[in-house]
Amino acid sequence: MVPFLTRGPAGAGRDVPPGIPLTRLLGRAAEGGIHLKGLAQPSRLFPRLKHFPTPGLDPVLGRIGSLEVRLATTPKEIKRAQRLRYRVFYEEMAAIPTGLALLKRRDADEYDAVCDHLLVIDHDAQEAKPFRKPKPRVVGTYRLLRQEQADRHFGFYTAGEYDLGPVLEANAGKRMLELGRSCVLKPYRTKRTVELLWHGIWTYVLHHRIDAMLGCASLEGTDPDRLALPLSFLHHFARAPEGWRARALPGRHVAMDRLSREAIDPKAALHALPPLIKGYLRVGATFGDGAVVDYQFGTTDVFVVLPVEAIAKRYIGHFGAEAGRHAA
Repeated sequence: MVPFLTRGPAGAGRDVPPGIPLTRLLGRAAEGGIHLKGLAQPSRLFPRLKHFPTPGLDPVLGRIGSLEVRLATTPKEIKRAQRLRYRVFYEEMAAIPTGLALLKRRDADEYDAVCDHLLVIDHDAQEAKPFRKPKPRVVGTYRLLRQEQADRHFGFYTAGEYDLGPVLEANAGKRMLELGRSCVLKPYRTKRTVELLWHGIWTYVLHHRIDAMLGCASLEGTDPDRLALPLSFLHHFARAPEGWRARALPGRHVAMDRLSREAIDPKAALHALPPLIKGYLRVGATFGDGAVVDYQFGTTDVFVVLPVEAIAKRYIGHFGAEAGRHAA
């Protein structure tokens, strides 16, 4: 799920064009970074990372067989997540890297320095480098941005595509968590990897007393007409209630109701959806108003929101912290 603000209209209170996150500006800047008013340090494509403490929460969140889900606690672990993202987004899929990303073989932006990073590690698969001790392979990752961190720094990443102001105002006082930059190495796109990721997210949600999760999910391709069936299905059958329904920003809004409700074959539509979006649907997520085409990543994005109170009860027990099969 993924990519977001201070309460108010997108871009409010920031010295950048409204609705455009810093990552978009970085693409126009020199590789050494750009200076932005109001920030103590220049924003950089590869910002300086730091150690991430997790007070009261064990970094190791769960395990199934050789697979472990944990929070990254060191800059090196975050860089390993960035390398996995590069491999999936740029080498396997159609994303277009900047020159520096291509050189470093890492997908990175300024949000990496203020987010928590969830990792799935395979202890039976070792990554070996010359003159270095082998390490268990990182095979999956999610980026987690709590609202207090977003308010303190750049806002939510998704504000570059959707106007979150009305959603945040309608749900003032609730704790929001943005899920983003999710990816899993191809051989590991299995049920147990997804279970571990959701177990890790749920443990994190309980620890931080999160009320709702939101972000962007992607359909591969940049031609909305070719995605008419899945987009129309989400619009007609899984639209978020008004208080949770973020609308794509003006100028980026792509209509999702490309087919009438009567013209949709729900079974065929579900088959056309990416596994991640189908997973969100199963647990109770709903979707926003309008899609956004992201040409850099070669995707069409949709807004996803999942209030904790809307999660299907059977999944709370299945993925929850009490699920004994996930015990670390």
